[in-house]
Amino acid sequence: MAAMTVRIRTVLAAATATLVFAAASLTLATHTAFASSSEVAFVKKTISAHQIVIFSKSYCPYCRRAKAVFKELSKVPHVVELDQRDDGSDIQDALSEIVGRRTVPQVFIDGKHIGGSDDTVEAYETGELAKLLGISEDKKDDL
Repeated sequence: MAAMTVRIRTVLAAATATLVFAAASLTLATHTAFASSSEVAFVKKTISAHQIVIFSKSYCPYCRRAKAVFKELSKVPHVVELDQRDDGSDIQDALSEIVGRRTVPQVFIDGKHIGGSDDTVEAYETGELAKLLGISEDKKDDL
Protein backbone atom coordinates (compact mmCIF):
# COMPACT_ATOMS: atom_id res chain seq x y z
CA MET A 1 0.00 0.00 0.00
CA ALA A 2 2.81 2.42 0.87
CA ALA A 3 4.59 1.66 -2.42
CA MET A 4 1.37 2.37 -4.33
CA THR A 5 0.93 5.69 -2.50
CA VAL A 6 4.49 6.70 -3.39
CA ARG A 7 3.91 5.72 -7.02
CA ILE A 8 0.65 7.69 -7.20
CA ARG A 9 2.37 10.74 -5.70
CA THR A 10 5.21 10.43 -8.22
CA VAL A 11 2.76 10.19 -11.13
CA LEU A 12 0.77 13.16 -9.81
CA ALA A 13 3.93 15.22 -9.35
CA ALA A 14 5.06 14.45 -12.90
CA ALA A 15 1.62 15.29 -14.29
CA THR A 16 1.54 18.55 -12.33
CA ALA A 17 5.02 19.49 -13.57
CA THR A 18 3.96 18.74 -17.15
CA LEU A 19 0.85 20.90 -16.80
CA VAL A 20 2.81 23.77 -15.26
CA PHE A 21 5.38 23.58 -18.06
CA ALA A 22 2.66 23.46 -20.72
CA ALA A 23 0.87 26.44 -19.19
CA ALA A 24 4.12 28.43 -19.00
CA SER A 25 4.94 27.54 -22.61
CA LEU A 26 1.49 28.58 -23.76
CA THR A 27 1.75 31.87 -21.86
CA LEU A 28 5.18 32.57 -23.36
CA ALA A 29 4.05 31.65 -26.86
CA THR A 30 0.96 33.82 -26.55
CA HIS A 31 3.02 36.71 -25.21
CA THR A 32 5.82 36.61 -27.78
CA ALA A 33 4.23 35.30 -30.94
CA PHE A 34 1.83 38.11 -31.72
CA ALA A 35 3.72 41.36 -32.13
CA SER A 36 1.45 43.83 -33.85
CA SER A 37 2.47 45.20 -37.19
CA SER A 38 2.61 48.74 -35.77
CA GLU A 39 5.29 47.78 -33.22
CA VAL A 40 7.27 45.87 -35.86
CA ALA A 41 7.03 48.95 -38.10
CA PHE A 42 8.15 51.17 -35.19
CA VAL A 43 11.22 49.01 -34.56
CA LYS A 44 12.17 48.91 -38.24
CA LYS A 45 11.60 52.65 -38.69
CA THR A 46 13.66 53.46 -35.58
CA ILE A 47 16.51 51.20 -36.70
CA SER A 48 16.59 52.78 -40.16
CA ALA A 49 16.34 56.37 -38.86
CA HIS A 50 19.37 56.27 -36.53
CA GLN A 51 22.95 55.09 -36.89
CA ILE A 52 23.03 53.51 -33.42
CA VAL A 53 19.91 52.22 -31.67
CA ILE A 54 19.68 50.53 -28.29
CA PHE A 55 16.41 49.01 -27.11
CA SER A 56 16.89 49.17 -23.36
CA LYS A 57 15.34 49.31 -19.92
CA SER A 58 16.49 52.14 -17.68
CA TYR A 59 17.17 49.92 -14.65
CA CYS A 60 18.99 47.13 -16.52
CA PRO A 61 22.72 46.75 -15.72
CA TYR A 62 23.36 45.01 -19.06
CA CYS A 63 21.77 47.96 -20.86
CA ARG A 64 23.96 50.39 -18.92
CA ARG A 65 26.98 48.33 -19.96
CA ALA A 66 26.02 48.52 -23.65
CA LYS A 67 25.45 52.29 -23.36
CA ALA A 68 28.88 52.64 -21.69
CA VAL A 69 30.53 51.12 -24.75
CA PHE A 70 29.22 53.91 -26.96
CA LYS A 71 30.11 56.54 -24.38
CA GLU A 72 33.66 55.19 -24.43
CA LEU A 73 33.64 55.64 -28.22
CA SER A 74 32.17 59.17 -27.87
CA LYS A 75 29.07 58.07 -29.77
CA VAL A 76 25.53 58.94 -28.72
CA PRO A 77 23.06 56.16 -29.49
CA HIS A 78 19.33 56.61 -29.92
CA VAL A 79 17.97 54.78 -26.87
CA VAL A 80 14.43 53.44 -26.60
CA GLU A 81 13.73 52.84 -22.89
CA LEU A 82 11.06 50.16 -23.05
CA ASP A 83 10.17 50.39 -19.35
CA GLN A 84 9.21 54.03 -19.84
CA ARG A 85 6.76 53.36 -22.68
CA ASP A 86 3.21 52.07 -22.49
CA ASP A 87 3.93 49.86 -25.51
CA GLY A 88 7.31 48.66 -24.24
CA SER A 89 6.22 45.05 -23.83
CA ASP A 90 4.72 45.07 -27.33
CA ILE A 91 7.97 46.46 -28.72
CA GLN A 92 9.83 43.61 -26.99
CA ASP A 93 7.47 41.20 -28.74
CA ALA A 94 8.34 42.89 -32.04
CA LEU A 95 12.07 42.59 -31.28
CA SER A 96 11.55 38.91 -30.60
CA GLU A 97 9.88 38.53 -33.98
CA ILE A 98 12.60 40.52 -35.78
CA VAL A 99 15.80 39.25 -34.12
CA GLY A 100 14.67 36.16 -32.24
CA ARG A 101 15.41 37.62 -28.81
CA ARG A 102 13.14 39.37 -26.35
CA THR A 103 15.90 40.31 -23.90
CA VAL A 104 17.43 43.75 -23.54
CA PRO A 105 19.54 45.43 -24.58
CA GLN A 106 19.26 44.89 -28.31
CA VAL A 107 21.77 46.97 -30.25
CA PHE A 108 21.69 47.97 -33.92
CA ILE A 109 24.27 49.86 -35.98
CA ASP A 110 23.37 51.12 -39.44
CA GLY A 111 20.40 48.77 -39.46
CA LYS A 112 22.52 45.73 -38.58
CA HIS A 113 21.65 43.78 -35.45
CA ILE A 114 24.74 43.59 -33.22
CA GLY A 115 23.09 41.69 -30.37
CA GLY A 116 22.94 42.16 -26.63
CA SER A 117 25.37 43.45 -24.04
CA ASP A 118 27.96 40.68 -24.33
CA ASP A 119 27.86 40.86 -28.14
CA THR A 120 28.34 44.64 -28.04
CA VAL A 121 31.26 44.46 -25.60
CA GLU A 122 32.89 41.71 -27.65
CA ALA A 123 32.51 43.78 -30.85
CA TYR A 124 34.06 46.72 -29.00
CA GLU A 125 37.00 44.68 -27.71
CA THR A 126 37.76 43.10 -31.10
CA GLY A 127 37.57 46.44 -32.91
CA GLU A 128 34.54 45.39 -34.96
CA LEU A 129 32.40 48.13 -33.41
CA ALA A 130 34.89 50.86 -34.30
CA LYS A 131 35.06 49.46 -37.82
CA LEU A 132 31.26 49.47 -38.16
CA LEU A 133 31.15 53.05 -36.90
CA GLY A 134 34.02 54.18 -39.11
CA ILE A 135 36.19 55.41 -36.26
CA SER A 136 39.84 54.78 -35.49
CA GLU A 137 40.70 52.25 -32.85
CA ASP A 138 42.36 53.71 -29.79
CA LYS A 139 43.34 51.93 -26.63
CA LYS A 140 40.28 50.24 -25.22
CA ASP A 141 39.49 50.36 -21.53
CA ASP A 142 38.01 47.30 -19.89
CA LEU A 143 34.30 47.72 -19.44
